[in-house]
Amino acid sequence: MYILGINAYHADSAACLIKDGKLIAAIEEERIRRIKHWAGFPSESIKFCLGYAGIRIQDIDHIAISRDPKANYWKKVWFILKTRPSFGWLWNRFVNKRKVKGLEDEFGNVFNLKKSEIRNLKSKIWYVEHHRSHIASAFFVSPFKESALLSIDGMGDFTSTMWGKGKDNNFEVLGCINYPHSIGFFYTAITQYLGFNKFGDEYKIMGLAAFGKPNFMKEMKEIVRLEPDGPPLSGAEGLFKLNLDYFLHNKGEVNMAWEGGYPELSQLYSNKLELLLGSARKENEELSDKHKDIAASAQALYEEVFINILNKLYKETKCTNLCFAGGTAQNSLANGKIFTHSPFKEAFIQPAGYDAGGALGAAYFVWNQILGKERSFETSDALRSDVQESDRRPILRDPMSEGKKSIFGTSDLGSSDIKALDLPFVMTHSFWGPEYHLAEIETVLKKNNLTYRVLEEIELFKETAKHLANGEVIGWFQGRTEWGPRALGNRSILANPARSDMKDILNLKIKKREVFRPFAPSILEEYVGEYFIQTYPVPFMEKVYEIKPEMRLKIPAVTHADGTGRLQTVSKKDNPIYWKLIDAFREITGVPMLLNTSFNENEPIVNKPQEAIDCFLRTQMDILVLGNCIISRKS
Repeated sequence: MYILGINAYHADSAACLIKDGKLIAAIEEERIRRIKHWAGFPSESIKFCLGYAGIRIQDIDHIAISRDPKANYWKKVWFILKTRPSFGWLWNRFVNKRKVKGLEDEFGNVFNLKKSEIRNLKSKIWYVEHHRSHIASAFFVSPFKESALLSIDGMGDFTSTMWGKGKDNNFEVLGCINYPHSIGFFYTAITQYLGFNKFGDEYKIMGLAAFGKPNFMKEMKEIVRLEPDGPPLSGAEGLFKLNLDYFLHNKGEVNMAWEGGYPELSQLYSNKLELLLGSARKENEELSDKHKDIAASAQALYEEVFINILNKLYKETKCTNLCFAGGTAQNSLANGKIFTHSPFKEAFIQPAGYDAGGALGAAYFVWNQILGKERSFETSDALRSDVQESDRRPILRDPMSEGKKSIFGTSDLGSSDIKALDLPFVMTHSFWGPEYHLAEIETVLKKNNLTYRVLEEIELFKETAKHLANGEVIGWFQGRTEWGPRALGNRSILANPARSDMKDILNLKIKKREVFRPFAPSILEEYVGEYFIQTYPVPFMEKVYEIKPEMRLKIPAVTHADGTGRLQTVSKKDNPIYWKLIDAFREITGVPMLLNTSFNENEPIVNKPQEAIDCFLRTQMDILVLGNCIISRKS
C-alpha cells in the first residue's frame, strides 16, 4: 500500500511516500525549485517520490495533506465576527482554503489526468489537522511504544500548541491553545523587531542570544503573561497568554502569502512594542548590546514557557518519553535543556520538525491512526535494554560491536536482522532524497570540463582528511539528500574544528553570513562524553549541549560564545561514509569531529551534482568531493 503525504499551500511545502508503513522517499520543494521555504503545491517533490518508487499517481492508495480547513470552524467564524478583518485578509484565506479543498484538480493539472481519474483521486484524499500531523510526524516514527506528545509552532488550522499521549498506533489529544495566543508568533515578532524580516529568520535570534544577557525579562513578561501555577495542562489558561496589545495578527491585520514561491509574513508586532522596547532595528543597522540583550531575553522567555509546558505535560501523562514537533522544535537551544530542566528521560524530534514534516505526519496519521495499522513493539522493547536510567542518558556503544543496541532500536542491526524481527519503522537517519551514482556524477563533471580523480573509498577518506587537517574547506556530496533543514553529512561543507581562524575563513570564502551565527560540530557518537557534558544522542543536530570547559580551546571553530555547540552525533550504522571520514580525520589530528555547515551559499542546500559544482565554482572552496570523485581548485 502506498500513501503520499504532502504539505501544500503553506511554507516549506514538501512530499513523502510510505510503502506498507515504511518511509521510502521524502523531500522539500525548496531543494528542487531552489527557492528557500518554497510555498505552494509541491508538484516537483511529488514527482520525485513517485519516480523514486517507480509508480504513477494512479497507483497511490491514499493521499494525506497536513491541513484541515474544517478544524476549529466555529472559532474561526467567531474571530471574523469579532474582529471584522479586512477584505484582503478574508480573500487570501478563502482562496487558500479553496485550493486545499480542491487538491484533486491540482493533481489533475500536474499529471494530465482524465476527469474519471481526478474523481478517483478525490476519494483517496485525507485532510489531517495541522498539529495532529506534527504530532504524528514525531510519534509514529519514534522508537517509543508510549510517549507524551507535544507540538508548538506559530499557527496552523487556528491552533498554536497541542499536546497529548500516544500508545502503540494511536494517540489522544489532551488539550490545545488556539488563535490568537502563540509563543511561536511571539518569537517571530521579536525576530522581526530585531530587523530579521525574512521568513524563517528565527534561528538567527538563537545565535545572537549567546552574545547578550536576559536584561529585558520584565518587558518580555509584559508581552507574554505566564501563569506557571495555573490549572493542569488540559486547562490551557494555566500556561501563557499573549498581551494582544503588542500584536497585529489578532486584529486581522497580518497578511500571509503561502503559495507561488517565497512565503511572506507581514509585520506581527504593533507600535506598542516599540513604546515598550524602543525603536525597532532596521535591517542593516549595526547590532547593539541592547539588541543582543533583547534576543537573549526572548530566548529565555521562550525557554521558560517551553519548560513550563514540559513539566505540566509530564504531570498529566506520567510518561518519561517525549515526542516533540512543530516549528519551535527547531529551537535547538531549548531542546538541549529538555533533560536538565524536566523529568523526561528520552526524547525524539524528527529531522524536519517544522511544517515540511507535516507531510510525513499526515501520511503516518492515515497509516496508523485512521487505517489502524499496528506498530509491533514486542521485539523493539527488548532492543532498548541498554538504556541507562540514571542521568537520563543512554549508554553509548561501539557501533562495530556485534549485538549492541541503541535508543533508536535498529541502528546497530543489519538489514537481514531487521527483516527477521519485523520491527516497526523508526526514523534513525534523515537521508530520504535523491542520490546520484558514479556514472551520473562523471557525466556532469565532464560536461563542466573539470579535472577530477576517482579514488577507492579508503584513499578518498585519507586524502580528504589530510586536506581538512591542513585547514582546507571541503564540499562533501554523498548519498541521498537530507530530509529537514540540516546538512547531516551528505550535503555538507566541512572544515577543521580545531582551527581558531576557521569561522573567519568560512565566512570569507563561502558563507558570508553574520558573524554571530555559530558553526556546528559533527562528532563520532563514541566520543561525545569526552567533549560534551550531556551525551544523549543527537543524530539530527536538533539540540545544543554545553561543551566541557577544558575542551573549548581544542575546538574553537565550533564552540559558540556561551560555550555550547549544536552537535550532530554520527553513527557508523546510519551514515558509514561520513563516520569513516571523521574517523580518518581523528586518526590524523586526534579530534573525532568535523565542523559541518550546509552545502550552500545563501540558497537552499544543494541537491544535484550540478548545484554542488556551481557552488564550488562561485566560492573559494578548496576541494569538492562528489561521491568517489575529488576535484581540487588548484587543478
